[in-house]
Amino acid sequence: MKDALGAVQTALVLGGSSEIALATLRRLARDRCRRVVLAVRDPAAAEPLAETLRGEGLGEVHLVAFDARDPAHHAAVIDEAVALLGDLDLVLLAFGVLGDQEAFDADPASAADAVSVNLAGAVSSGLAAANRLRAQGHGTLVVLSSVAGERVRAENLVYGATKAGLDGFAQGLGDALQGSGARVMVVRPGFVHTRMTEGRDPAPFATTPEAVADEIAKGLAKGADTVWAPPILRYVFSAMRHLPRPLWRKVSAR
Repeated sequence: MKDALGAVQTALVLGGSSEIALATLRRLARDRCRRVVLAVRDPAAAEPLAETLRGEGLGEVHLVAFDARDPAHHAAVIDEAVALLGDLDLVLLAFGVLGDQEAFDADPASAADAVSVNLAGAVSSGLAAANRLRAQGHGTLVVLSSVAGERVRAENLVYGATKAGLDGFAQGLGDALQGSGARVMVVRPGFVHTRMTEGRDPAPFATTPEAVADEIAKGLAKGADTVWAPPILRYVFSAMRHLPRPLWRKVSAR
């Protein structure tokens, strides 16, 4: 459970190699988080990463196998994390693929696979995590969504559609957990400089994994339902959502 000052002590990351997730763990380590499980596709390959985190203040770092495309085993991953850590103060849902819209246009099957990872995998693992948090009566499921889901652009319509679905799912799940002691916090980053976005032109208000991690930590401390990173995007997309469709098509054109 959280400590006497309300700090996260245990965390499970679904998508444990995510740069935003790793920056978040480092940020939470400053607030006394010490025991984590990284759920990754290849635990053996991720061992050097776990060892680095141990040297950076996260003394207990476990690795478990996790595949977003294998929903039949998602509940077992949650159970494995509980066996290692006990109660989960935080579950961070941080996996996903960006993909390339032109490639999706040329190969619709690859687009369906991206949807399976970003949305179907998130629904399955998110529900499994929520069931555990509800049963223990506390804990926060943090869902990394994206401003791309606020209004889907033609330039990345498959990715944006998955994030729109993920965002809606996470908000509804948060409502369903109301009164249970467990909660959901949705995180909506803008363009983040990571390996996934390398080589792409940055959007206005581009940010870093460390800056997103700071906003996540602030949101957890405040008990926020939604976090924007950077915060100014809340106001930018409040306007974007209401642009007339002909104007939006020009803005979102490839």
